[in-house]
Amino acid sequence: MKGGPGEAPIWPALVPLAAYFLAIGLIHLRRRPSALAGGWDAVGIAGAVAAAVVLGPIDLVLPASIVGAWRWVLAIGCFILLVVTVQLASRPRLVVYNVSLEQLRPIVARVATALDPLARWAGETVALPGRDVQVHLDGRGGMRSVSLVTLGSRTSPEGWVEFSRRLRRAVRDQRVRPSPWAGLFLGAALALGGLAALLAWRSHGAAAEPSAAPGGLVRHAAPPPASPSPIPGAHHAGARRPLGP
Repeated sequence: MKGGPGEAPIWPALVPLAAYFLAIGLIHLRRRPSALAGGWDAVGIAGAVAAAVVLGPIDLVLPASIVGAWRWVLAIGCFILLVVTVQLASRPRLVVYNVSLEQLRPIVARVATALDPLARWAGETVALPGRDVQVHLDGRGGMRSVSLVTLGSRTSPEGWVEFSRRLRRAVRDQRVRPSPWAGLFLGAALALGGLAALLAWRSHGAAAEPSAAPGGLVRHAAPPPASPSPIPGAHHAGARRPLGP
């Protein structure tokens, strides 16, 4: 697997995840909700976990005979194909951050009534029969974010685009308090960023150190052997010879 994902360091997988938590934390610090199309929200999540998935599960299932740059190409291609498949199989949705379900429901009601006076509610689902659109509000508990997911197999694309466009415009006028979850997301981003920096520093330091012997001793280069004398006893040639009788 030389040159493949399996030999890459771990710390690059933590950087996009830390960046994602940082972005979510900053969104929750704002005093206005932020609406994001479901496709872009999925792209952000996929980008955050891309390196971890490519270096982990996808690399494990690839044949060991694929090495070098082709292993990277195949791993990244499999991940992109997986993300596209999930996107095509998912229903259209809209994610609104930094707002509770109770705060968003009146806004959705106003938008729905303006689009279709015959709009009616059933629980947390609003139906717009004149627009062929049914939308379910899925609140994520106390996380201060709500997903609006279309229901039914005959949703009108034009009706959904108009509904989501008006809703995005309406939530920008809503004033909210900064979410208490902002500190948690920013703390996670700081922790992951610090861990990535530590692992990168250790990886760089290990690469700079001389190679060690199996016993743990540092392996030094052996000194060059001394050149042998060309003629035995030549080093005595300059010695004073005894005088004869």
